Amino acid sequence: MNESCPVLTPAERQIQDLLHRKEAAMMATIHAALERTSKEVAEAFQAADSDMQPPPHDYFAAVAHQQLFLMLCGANPETFEGGDPEIAGHIIRNAQNISDHYFKKKPAAADVPGE
Repeated sequence: MNESCPVLTPAERQIQDLLHRKEAAMMATIHAALERTSKEVAEAFQAADSDMQPPPHDYFAAVAHQQLFLMLCGANPETFEGGDPEIAGHIIRNAQNISDHYFKKKPAAADVPGE
């Protein structure tokens, strides 16, 4: 049996499908909140006749990312204190692994020395 890709039972498949649907709905809610917040802040800046540029959309995504990181580490979201450094390290390594695996260009076989 291939342990890296097991065949799911009907009950396991049902749970997996439920999780995928709920995760997709959660991410849609998050994306909508980011869009709404970015738009509302831009409108508020304009209504205030501000000469300053409103923060870009990615600013709000970064705020959410930071708050979720603090939550996962168990840190106080206002003071950033009290988090578990071991969990923080695991999260950071996970992000680095994603970057290394998916974002870094891999040399073509002809470019790899010794091949």
